[in-house]
Amino acid sequence: MRVNITVEGQTEQGFVKNVLAPYLSNHGVYAVARSVLTSKDKKANREYRGGFRLGRAAYPTVWKDIQSWMNEDKQEDVRFTTMFDLYGLPEAFPKRKESAGISDVYEKVQTLEKAFDADIRMQLKDDPRFFSYLQVHEFEALLLADPEKLLLEYVGQNRAVQNLMDLVEREGGEPERINDSPETAPSKRIIHQIPAYENSKTTTGVLVAELIGMETLLRKCPHFHSWVEKLVALGREAK
Repeated sequence: MRVNITVEGQTEQGFVKNVLAPYLSNHGVYAVARSVLTSKDKKANREYRGGFRLGRAAYPTVWKDIQSWMNEDKQEDVRFTTMFDLYGLPEAFPKRKESAGISDVYEKVQTLEKAFDADIRMQLKDDPRFFSYLQVHEFEALLLADPEKLLLEYVGQNRAVQNLMDLVEREGGEPERINDSPETAPSKRIIHQIPAYENSKTTTGVLVAELIGMETLLRKCPHFHSWVEKLVALGREAK
């Protein structure tokens, strides 16, 4: 079984290629990722991919890009999914406003994913090959599954890493519960402690996730675990 994953940006694309895809291949699932299309320059015949634009126009761009990939690959042995951050979703994302008052993060993300699935399938006339995944609250939550591994890239930042470990401990050991404001999202927490991360996240983020390893990521991040289990199940279904 093949899985085509539309991801938010270069960091997630690198994560799929170097961490997730090798794990899935051991289960008979072959994953590739491409960043979401954000704009086109028709005169130069160029596409620009990675990161969501602000405003209501961003969401239609997202679903049209997913639709385009699904129309390009109509084989029965392929499924389509996403890896978008829950933090900073496009303004017009389905149920975004309605879910704002849901306090439990797992209930909130499931509500949004269900609405996203329904909307994409409506756009694609009930094509069953799509199911969404939103990363709670963003990619950097995965790095907080084991902040100590940041020391292998940022030597000497012991106090900063200890502060991040204490943060995760205060959240009951679940990095996915670290919240999503412009000051307190996982990436902002890491940058506050280790400012150098801001300019190296596309490379360092993937390297640290690789050092942490899938076993720890699955154990510490329940929502991520449930998505990966769905992907692994595809390999069993194909046999």
